[in-house]
Amino acid sequence: MMILRSAPASPYGRKVKICAALMGLTDQIQIVVADTNSPDDPLRNQNPLGKIPTLVLEDGTTLYDSRVIVEYLDFLAGGGKVLPRRTKRFAALRLQALADGLCDAALVQVYEARWREEDMRNAKWLEHQAGKVARALAALEADPPKLTKQLHVGHVMVACALGYLDLRFAGAWRKKHPKLRRWLDKFAARVPAFEETRVKS
Repeated sequence: MMILRSAPASPYGRKVKICAALMGLTDQIQIVVADTNSPDDPLRNQNPLGKIPTLVLEDGTTLYDSRVIVEYLDFLAGGGKVLPRRTKRFAALRLQALADGLCDAALVQVYEARWREEDMRNAKWLEHQAGKVARALAALEADPPKLTKQLHVGHVMVACALGYLDLRFAGAWRKKHPKLRRWLDKFAARVPAFEETRVKS
């Protein structure tokens, strides 16, 4: 059985779990929580970067990051499952990149508060990251992704990014983004794994 090293709050780990569920691979993956802060966690041997998610294959080979893991799982499932073939693939990858970037900027803000003393925090840097999140949300609100018959990795990552903002920023995005709110409700209704992977705060 494959082992997924992740943490419940990780939006990237959540992406992998939801994609695995959409492809019917959940029963082939064991989730093992990783402590990225602990030097004693085997994660640092499994992934030199000490980052999650990391997928450990049955032969001990490891794959990282989430984009590579999803690519592998899609291949394992026969291809074209959450990563569309041909030209549709690039729209899915572009949407994934936007949502990944949104999460990257949100995480920087979380880590700045978590790792730096208040008097050491850089307000200009935080404002720069908040601007990325705001622009990404504005772009998604202006043109919410169409929930096609076959959902793909871009849909999944947008949902995970919004879920992360709910978790770490008390859902402040919801007030100014009604189309995205409705979009997320529709996605959650279609994908039970979204609720199943939600961190209960």
